Amino acid sequence: MTSPTWNNPVVKWIEYRLPVFSFTQDHLIDYPTPKNLNYWWNFGSLAGITLTIMIVTGIVLAMHYTPHVDYAFESVERIMRDVNYGWLIRYVHMNGGSMFFAVVYIHIFRGLYYGSYKAPREMLWIIGIIILLTMMATAFLGYVLPWGQMSFWAATVITNMFSAFPLIGEPIVTWLWGGFSVDNPTLNRFFSLHYLLPFVIFALVFLHLWALHVHHSNNPLGIDTKGPQDTIPFHPYYTIKDLFGLGVFMLVFLGFVFFAPNFFVEPDNYIKANPMQTPTHIVPEWYLTPFYAILRAITFDIWFIPAKLIGVIAMFGSVLILVLVPWLDTSKVRSARYRPIYKQVYWFFLIDCIVLGWVGFNSPDAMFMGAVSFLRIGQVATAYYFLHLLVVLPVLGKLERPRSPPESISAAVTKDSDTVTEAA
Repeated sequence: MTSPTWNNPVVKWIEYRLPVFSFTQDHLIDYPTPKNLNYWWNFGSLAGITLTIMIVTGIVLAMHYTPHVDYAFESVERIMRDVNYGWLIRYVHMNGGSMFFAVVYIHIFRGLYYGSYKAPREMLWIIGIIILLTMMATAFLGYVLPWGQMSFWAATVITNMFSAFPLIGEPIVTWLWGGFSVDNPTLNRFFSLHYLLPFVIFALVFLHLWALHVHHSNNPLGIDTKGPQDTIPFHPYYTIKDLFGLGVFMLVFLGFVFFAPNFFVEPDNYIKANPMQTPTHIVPEWYLTPFYAILRAITFDIWFIPAKLIGVIAMFGSVLILVLVPWLDTSKVRSARYRPIYKQVYWFFLIDCIVLGWVGFNSPDAMFMGAVSFLRIGQVATAYYFLHLLVVLPVLGKLERPRSPPESISAAVTKDSDTVTEAA
């Protein structure tokens, strides 16, 4: 790719010393992109835009927030009532967390469907899972900051999980608390880390994009581009497509902000934290409920390992195991379009994850339709979650006979191609 010639003398002066304009030209304008990307590929850019919105609104909120147990709840109320447009900034930030996770989850499941984790994009996938873990930590820390009832007790329950680890568990809990209970030092630590981690996520996103631009994007056919005939410049084709997706996304996002701002919020969190009164049912945010359901599903000891420790390991393992998916899936074909059995199994796995989230919302002792407890449903869903990743994926990759993908992206849309019906 030849470097562009810049006529503007200021641009030429900057470009000679810091080639930012040629970098932009190469990676945002002329960047060769598969010509068949569909709207499921919009969610990567949507995640980046949402992250930017969260960082900007978070910085503004930090200017007015007081990280002290005696004033935190009141400072949030002041933001809502007295700060100019404080209610809008807080509602954008609060609902932006849910939107961020929704976009990232769709992004991940798109990658699972089209095999975007397969060679040579393993590092791209691994960095993406690290971003997800960092998002979860950031969201949990932020959930504590309003210092409502659900904030306080969620902090108490979740930090206590680390006490399950022998030898190191208690010191970790004491360090997280900054003492011997969830109190002011805890809130200060959580506020500091919640402010820091979004910038860590931003750095990880930079690495994620770097890895993406090394081997370029996957595509719905799951085949590599064979040359210029299979690609188009990123601008204007995909910038326009991303802008359209952004417009639709903002309609949904701002719909919640203006018409249902508390849709994702537990009412108990509008009650100031009271260490002497435990809520009847402690529930994390919706995007963490699948992992909360996995934690609660383990109610039995295995040999000398207590149930609490197994549950904590299972909860963290349910995310960390995703790092191994590029090697657990043994199929040579990437896209589910050409894997008829995997396509059905994929939808079953998606439903299983939704069921885990639903179970996490409900009390484990509650009964579904008076027949089976949510605890039992959660145990079955948890068993299949790990069975799918550890058994079904490796075995299916060996036994399934996938259809042959087309030779190239261009061949898939050629009328006289034998593979046109498979690519449709």
